[in-house]
Amino acid sequence: MKNRRHIFLFHTAVFLLLGAFSFGPSSLVAFASQENEDMDRVRQEESENYYEKWLKEDVIWVITGDEKSVFEGLTTDEEREMFIEQFWLRRDPDPRTSNNEFKEEHYRRIAYVNERYGSGLPGWRTDRGKTYIIHGPPDEIDPHPTGGPYDRMPWEGGGQTVTFPFEVWRYRHLEGIGSDIMLEFVDRSYTGEYKLALEPEEKDALLYVGELGPTDAERWGMASKSQRRFFDPSSDYPEYRRLRDGPFDRFMVWNRIHHPPALKYPELREVVEVNLSFGRLPFEVQVDYFRLSEDQTLAAISMEAQNKDLSFVEEGGFQVARVAVYGIVTGMTREIVTEFDDDMENRVPISNFDSALASHSLYQKIITLESKKRYKLTFVTKDLNTNKVGVLTEAILPPIFGDEKLASSSLMLSDSYEAGTNWTMSEQMFVIGDVWIHPNLGKVFKNDKAMGAFFHVYNMALDQTRLEPSLQAKYEILSAGKTVLKLVEHNNESLHFFSEGRTVFVKSLPIQRLGPGKYQIRIEVRDQIKNEVTTLEDHFEIADIPGTGLQVANRP
Repeated sequence: MKNRRHIFLFHTAVFLLLGAFSFGPSSLVAFASQENEDMDRVRQEESENYYEKWLKEDVIWVITGDEKSVFEGLTTDEEREMFIEQFWLRRDPDPRTSNNEFKEEHYRRIAYVNERYGSGLPGWRTDRGKTYIIHGPPDEIDPHPTGGPYDRMPWEGGGQTVTFPFEVWRYRHLEGIGSDIMLEFVDRSYTGEYKLALEPEEKDALLYVGELGPTDAERWGMASKSQRRFFDPSSDYPEYRRLRDGPFDRFMVWNRIHHPPALKYPELREVVEVNLSFGRLPFEVQVDYFRLSEDQTLAAISMEAQNKDLSFVEEGGFQVARVAVYGIVTGMTREIVTEFDDDMENRVPISNFDSALASHSLYQKIITLESKKRYKLTFVTKDLNTNKVGVLTEAILPPIFGDEKLASSSLMLSDSYEAGTNWTMSEQMFVIGDVWIHPNLGKVFKNDKAMGAFFHVYNMALDQTRLEPSLQAKYEILSAGKTVLKLVEHNNESLHFFSEGRTVFVKSLPIQRLGPGKYQIRIEVRDQIKNEVTTLEDHFEIADIPGTGLQVANRP
């Protein structure tokens, strides 16, 4: 596809150069318009090919039938990207880590089988490739790469024969299939394409060659070759066969071996409604964590929807959007930890409506969770003016803050915050302690005012003479790896509050001098008594965007 694009661009450039001498301006405009249409078509084809490859190659052996049906019903690239993200999340064995071990191992297996098991077909399409991708490497492999003379095992009937090339794979245990699983792959065509055999006789090159290669029972005149596929464990054959070698047991293994693996955490499946509503009302969710006590963590669940994706109706000089919000948090055994059902209303004066469309609407729910446990959040939104629905499911993983080393909470970046007012967390959204902070989930800011940074630091030491912490906070903003703004505090200037084991920081960062672009913020807090450091980092963007004109229900 890339070569095709390069050839297309080269021919276009040559044609334009020559055409400039033989065509008028109107012809060039028409050709440029056609060129844009062609390039749009190429981009669309590349996008479609990417998602088709992901479905029909990358995950073809591990995606479930329900998931495949949902994916094929999606209509936009944004929906497909959301689905793919959730697909890997549901299979992540340890979401506490930064990398997804299942995803990494899955693509390692694909690379391995493509290198090792290709045979005219790419390795991922072969039976050995499928088995390896789904179940991983076998515990034992008994290879017979050239076939040839073979002494049958007792449960195969005994006797001698000649075989095609074959391999025997042994798995000690396969979830949903059984223990001590033996799989035979046979290359009957001598091309390197080993196919999963249903019967042990499939590797016998002399099966249909007269009386050659008989089993012990056939040699003694007690059976014939035609009876091999109809083994009866209760027969009087002078041979030993295991019960698992019966035709029904073999067929069960053969039938199940290439089924997609069961999800390790089936409760992380998408809700059933995803089949009808996945991604129709786009929104994003951010969960920030703050230590409440040794055993409890405060989780601030924030939901952001872009106003351009909501429908507004005019009411008394205002444009009004209404969104129903439903959320449920469950433990890994599906017990309900908390459930909430609210309405979010955004009222915008008609005079500010155009600029408000470039902004967003925000909802927040603050809940208390037990530390060291994992949870599932299912979040559903519904636009009450159009009945469009959006669904998002993700893991909630409270961090382990510890009680000795210096540690920090999540970092909240905000363009609207107030500290020191007597708000209570039970009465208001966006209130943590006595700080009202409106998180910016998209991390896109205007440079016409300061950016707020809010975070906690835990386990600091206290100066025993003043009974105060001695912390040095360094705020650094970088662009392309280079520092463009650096502020160092020595006297706890941004320390808003402290108690035993906890400090609350609220910092106003002067980004007015920074131009549009992408930036990184790095905050380093040093405990000058314990000589320990904790670091917080995030990315944000400064863009020239219209004013918000935002009004959110429940704002104090």
